[in-house]
Amino acid sequence: MVRTVEMLKGSILKKLVDSHGQGKTSKTPLNYGVYYKNTLIALCHALEDSILESECQPVIVAAFQRGKWYLQEAERYNDLAEKSRDIAILATAEAGFADRTASENDNVSFVALSPDDPVAQEWHLMILSPNYTAMVMCQELLPEDYGAEGVPEVDVERKFYGFWTFEPELVIEAVRLSIEHIGKYDEAVRERLSVQVKEIEGETQVDRTEDLSGIVSRVVDYLKTSHGDLEKQVDSTPFPHQTQLERNIVSNKLQAFLRMAQLIDLTDTENPMAATEVSSLCEMMGQLLDLQAWQLKRLRLAGLLHRLDYLPGSNSEKLSAHNEEAPSCPLRTGAQVLRTMPQLRAVAKIVTHQTECWDGSGQPAGLSYDGIPVESRILGLLAYFQGRVTQLSRHHSREEALSMAMSECQGGSGSRWDPKLVETLALLVLGMQQGMTLPQETFKISSGMWLLDHHPDESEVMG
Repeated sequence: MVRTVEMLKGSILKKLVDSHGQGKTSKTPLNYGVYYKNTLIALCHALEDSILESECQPVIVAAFQRGKWYLQEAERYNDLAEKSRDIAILATAEAGFADRTASENDNVSFVALSPDDPVAQEWHLMILSPNYTAMVMCQELLPEDYGAEGVPEVDVERKFYGFWTFEPELVIEAVRLSIEHIGKYDEAVRERLSVQVKEIEGETQVDRTEDLSGIVSRVVDYLKTSHGDLEKQVDSTPFPHQTQLERNIVSNKLQAFLRMAQLIDLTDTENPMAATEVSSLCEMMGQLLDLQAWQLKRLRLAGLLHRLDYLPGSNSEKLSAHNEEAPSCPLRTGAQVLRTMPQLRAVAKIVTHQTECWDGSGQPAGLSYDGIPVESRILGLLAYFQGRVTQLSRHHSREEALSMAMSECQGGSGSRWDPKLVETLALLVLGMQQGMTLPQETFKISSGMWLLDHHPDESEVMG
């Protein structure tokens, strides 16, 4: 286990964390994690290649620690330069890296860091455009951070501490802090990047969730490929901690979906707590119904991801290409992208069938009665209830909103909703009216692996 990591004074990561703690950036909690080098390479490549597949024309800031690490990515960054407004590369000067200061790409700048610069211990990728923002911010663990297990001898087992996100406010602030740091080395580059960022901020901002499903699908696909490469390496040259590394890759696949769900909530000013509240309601109802622990975990995760089902379908062809297995029923884009991760296929089915109706008049498969998975029945009812309570609370007291939303659900009992679940919801609402509150703690994305624990017969239960 890695002990608590102290962020380096003067580093970009430390400055961003301090700014966030002072309320200067978003209110969303930063979800820190420990990432293996192999995981970060796959993650960064997925986020970078999403630029090549779009017309977003971003500003990119990347910190590579040492010049030799950039040289391994030089060809990739030549391609990225053709699709970007401006790129700044930060790394300590080494043979080859310094020679590239006269790059053939006018929009690529190389900033040679001093060896004692704390940024030389960091691994960053920042992508900023009007319609696509993404960021990886990490610092490499120091020898003392590894604790008793010691510094790894295998390169892929090197560890980094930090986070990654799609959240625009955090990306913008990190880019600004990076530009400020670059100014210590090259004032001209600082000025040029500052102008580019102002132009981006002044452009019309489009819905950043529109193409996110394709980006997340790419992240999962690249991590899966990385996992396959790791298994080949293990077969030829086993190393001590391959199980932890494999788990780290799976964890980041799950984080990709949770971060997409988080961004959907962040962009919904009218209902920004939908995922958290629906997930809490699902868990509370599941407990009242005495569902098994593995069902509660799956239901809670479906609650967190349920809004992915309503993503635009523009990327459906791309998403289908990532699927190894044809779905058993028609799927919207969100549920389809969930199926790219085998561990989430049961959750994808829950999310898919949340819009079925008790009397068989719903979509997408026209299932009815007990033919609808119980988790889907619960999710559909509670997602509707939470949304209506939120809407009604804008014009009525909380107690009135609860009663009115409950009455609407009762009106659909036996047609849209399972009557037994409506009765259970009435008990839940009664408790809320008497003072019971939903847990308001925001879900910690980087600690969600436990939700993937599943029942050995899960595939049989969900079909």
